[in-house]
Amino acid sequence: MNHLRLEIICWSCLLIAMAASTEAASVWKLPTAQMVYEDLEKCRQESLEEDAPTLRCLVKKMGLWTDESGYNARRIAKIFAGHNQMEELMLVVEHCNRMEQDTSHLDDWAFLAYRCATSGQFGHWVKDFMSQKEVER
Repeated sequence: MNHLRLEIICWSCLLIAMAASTEAASVWKLPTAQMVYEDLEKCRQESLEEDAPTLRCLVKKMGLWTDESGYNARRIAKIFAGHNQMEELMLVVEHCNRMEQDTSHLDDWAFLAYRCATSGQFGHWVKDFMSQKEVER
């Protein structure tokens, strides 16, 4: 009987944890170019204008990066879903994330993985996304 009660408690905890992580994941919202520019300014000031720390700060604020697993390819793909190449983009981001992974130099990992991923078509999409703010003015 105690074994069954312990098992029920474990399953209950697991379900609660899953619900909490699902809720936390659903809070993330697609960033706008305006939001990116505002966060970018804050990050530039915090990291004294250095490229790698600024980039890591920015992608963390946008919810696209964790120090444990690097870039969140699914979220990045959602931002660029209009290009109808989500699967391909996720593969590129995941590949670059793995190739550049260096948990002892997080800023460099973020920067090098970004450079890798944006060296092709995705780089043009990022430029187009960022130029939306210019149009909004």
